Amino acid sequence: MKIARQLRDTNIAEYLLYMWQLEDTLRAYGCDADRVRDEYVSRFELTADERQQEVQWLSDLCQMMREEDVVTHGHLQMNRGTLSLLTDLHLQLLQSPKHPFYSAAYYKALPFIVELRAKSGRTDQPELENCFEALYGVMLLRLQQKPLSKETQEAMTHISHLLALLADAWRKEKAGELEM
Repeated sequence: MKIARQLRDTNIAEYLLYMWQLEDTLRAYGCDADRVRDEYVSRFELTADERQQEVQWLSDLCQMMREEDVVTHGHLQMNRGTLSLLTDLHLQLLQSPKHPFYSAAYYKALPFIVELRAKSGRTDQPELENCFEALYGVMLLRLQQKPLSKETQEAMTHISHLLALLADAWRKEKAGELEM
């Protein structure tokens, strides 16, 4: 909970990836709050109060996953909502003449986005979702210590840069510092 809060305030892109990873972690424990408490939370050095808050938060997430029927796949509504808000900001930035660096980063990443969409067959979802899925996939490959092709590394460089600019714009917008 503490990490999620910090990331939400500092880097929305990392927050979303963290929340997707947390969804997968909870799936690995069968969205069983007792298992999450006993086998997952117990590994962390937390005060009794922090442990209680973490267990409650993760239990609530497990319940939400069951209620929203995303126990085996998919994302929680709150995470889909975050992605939707990011997509709205992305489109605003592309339309704004005040953000040429963002537009330039987008057009540099676009060929890779198009290729990702074609390979995945998921052309019906927002481009940003394709970008986040690609980054998440690369993160999983790195955790498994699997090599990345040069093409994948190049694509991720451009996509990561685009998402970093978007995350910075999100932070500025939340602080009231973003001009459109």
